[in-house]
This record gives sequence, C-alpha cells and structure tokens, in this order.
Amino acid sequence: MEAVTGTAFVVATILKTIVFFIILLLGVALSTYMERKVAGFMQDRSGPNRVGPLGLLQVMADGLKFILKEEVTPGTAHRKFFILAPALALFPATVLFGVIPLGSPLPTPWGRVDMIVADVPVGFLYVLAIASLAVYGVVMAGWSSNSKYSFLGGLRGSAQMISYEIGLAMSLVPVLMLAGNVEMPVLVSMQQSFAAGPATYGMWFILPLMLSGFFFIVSGLAETNRVPFDLPEAEAEIVGGYHTEYSSMKFGMFFLGEYFHLITTGALISVFFLGGWDIPFWQGDNIRVLADGTVIGDPTWWKTLLTLVAFTMKTTFFVVFFMFIRWTIPRFRYDQLMDLGWKVFIPALMAYIMVTAIAIFALDAAGVPVGLRFSAALFGLNFVLMLIFLFALDRGRLVMGATARTRAVPGVTAATASEGD
Repeated sequence: MEAVTGTAFVVATILKTIVFFIILLLGVALSTYMERKVAGFMQDRSGPNRVGPLGLLQVMADGLKFILKEEVTPGTAHRKFFILAPALALFPATVLFGVIPLGSPLPTPWGRVDMIVADVPVGFLYVLAIASLAVYGVVMAGWSSNSKYSFLGGLRGSAQMISYEIGLAMSLVPVLMLAGNVEMPVLVSMQQSFAAGPATYGMWFILPLMLSGFFFIVSGLAETNRVPFDLPEAEAEIVGGYHTEYSSMKFGMFFLGEYFHLITTGALISVFFLGGWDIPFWQGDNIRVLADGTVIGDPTWWKTLLTLVAFTMKTTFFVVFFMFIRWTIPRFRYDQLMDLGWKVFIPALMAYIMVTAIAIFALDAAGVPVGLRFSAALFGLNFVLMLIFLFALDRGRLVMGATARTRAVPGVTAATASEGD
C-alpha cells in the first residue's frame, strides 16, 4: 500500500499534528494527577480527592489557577527575554514529539498513513539537535529575571544540561552502530522480527545494549531537571531557581514544559530501547516499510490501535517510574552531580562505545548473522559490563561521599570537617 500523497497527505499531517498535540496535553494533565497520587501513596495519604470524582478535576482547577492569577513582571527584569524564556522552555519537547512513531501504519482509502507527524530522514540526529535547545529557555529565564536566585538556577541548569547532554548523545551511539540507520521508524523495525526483507535483531535493544539504556535513562532524567537532578530549582537552596520570579501562565508554561519533557523522554526511551510500538511475543504487529515503499506485514486499523495502546503503556511506565524516583531518592549535591557526569558517565561511555564497536566488528568477522544469536552475544557482554559498572559505583571508588572525601585528606576527620562547617 502506497503512502498518502497530495491533498490527502496535507490533511493527514494537519490532523495528526492536532491529535498528537491534544494527546500530549492530556498526557500532561494525567501526569500531574498521577504525580500527586504517587506522592500521596509514598507518604501514606490520599492525594487529590476533593475536586471532582476521585480528585480528577483537580487538574482543571490548577489550570484555571494558572490562567486567572495576577501576572507580575519584576521592574528590573529584561522584559523581552523574560517573556520569551517560557516559550523557549516549552518549544523543544513539543517539537520533539512530532518525530516519534506512535504506532503501526494506518490503512485508509486514500493510502497508508504513518503514525508519525514528521518522518524526517535524520530523525535520530533531529532528536539530539532539538533536545540541546532546552537549555536556552533555562539560561534566558535565569538571566532575564535579574535576580540572584534565578541567576544561580540558570547557571546550574546550563551546566547540568550541557554536561548530561553529552552523556545522552553518547549513550545513543551504540544504538546507531547496531541499527545502522538514523530514521526513527527503522529503529523500531530493527527491534522486531520478520520472515522476509532485510535482517533484524528480533530483540528490544534494552537487552543487547543494556548499559547504553541505563546511561540514557539516567541522562534523560537529568535533562528533565527531575529529582535527584533538580539542582536548578532546588527550593531549599535557591527558592525556586530559574523560575523564581515567574507567576501566572508564564510559570504555567515552565510547568507544562517539564511534563512535556517527561513524557517525551519516556517516549524516546520506548523507541530506542523498548521496541517503540512493538507488542512483545506477537508477530502480527510487525509491519515494516522499506525504502522503496514495499510494506512487509499486514496493516489494519485494529493493529494500529493495539500498537498505540502498547506504546502508551511503555511511555506511561517510564513516566510513573520517574515519579517514584522523585519521592524515593534524595537530591544530589552539586559537586556529586558534576562528578557523576564528567568523571563517571563520559569516561565510562567512551570505554563502552569502544568495547561495543569491537564486539560488533568481531561478531561480523566471525560470520554471526544479524538476528537473535547476534543479540544474545551482545546481551551477555552487556550483562557482564553492567555488573562491573554497578559494582564499581557501589564500592564508592568513583563517586565518593562526603565522609570518604574527608578521610582521604590526611589529618582531617569527619568530626573536624563538621566542626568547620
């Protein structure tokens, strides 16, 4: 089946843009509700339960509060940049969502409609390029507010996001080496298995590239400025960080941007490491579109619906997982945050990329065909590397706590260090 063209393509693209944006907004609304419910569960309380049945209308009440509150702009702020910053914080995550394939192709009387707003040929590189723009909104908000607290938050945010952006990009290099393609739908199909067409790995990349997935999840958490990486807006230290001076809907845009980033990060993890919209242990959803337009598989509307549900469940899992982390793990100190990024992640990723490249080259040289055997060999290697890496971190030899640091200095003990503080 050929893809839609001409007027049908334009109409389908507009409809997909509107529907996907509505889905993203609904996801943000449900995420805020879930976050409060998860917080209530972790703290042995009910969470939202007053506004509407089960507290579901609390989200609407919060939205009205953002819209109706008085908007205050500091007199000393740089007004143009102060207004522009929230939009810059919201823009990257919204645009990123447009290149994520959400489901299998949908057959229509006018042709095949791919469940992706913009199937750009360089989707992988597009993700890295747009993700790097998020730091501008944070820096601009911190500087334009003309406040010391906001400025400190902006400095922290820029240093943190640039540091972990390197780890985020490097963690995807093994995915690129394994898939051999930068198109997002191709990354999904390479994790499926087909009876015909080019060979695929038949296994989600989270198994043969386990360590890469771990680095990407942690770096993605740092990029979203979520606990334990929320140093740019640490309430106990710098009031509210880069958005201290914001109120009303401008603050609401930062709020929306955080949850947009959260959902987009969960969706990207699903695409890169969990097979995207692939349903495990079922071959019926394995539909692939080759470069020449040939469709392998049998696309139907109910398969599209099932794959959309599967993708939503995977993304929701990671969103809830990040919420549980927020209410479980305490915030890092700033020096620990930088040490983890520059002294641990980047050197470890450089070594990991070299080891993965050698392993892939060795398997190719040994004549191991692309498929389950290839994936199983990489899984065994990654399992061993993961154990070594976690053991090294757990022993405290790479990221030392405050007590270990004081003991490492001759003549200084933990007691004398605390007295000096």
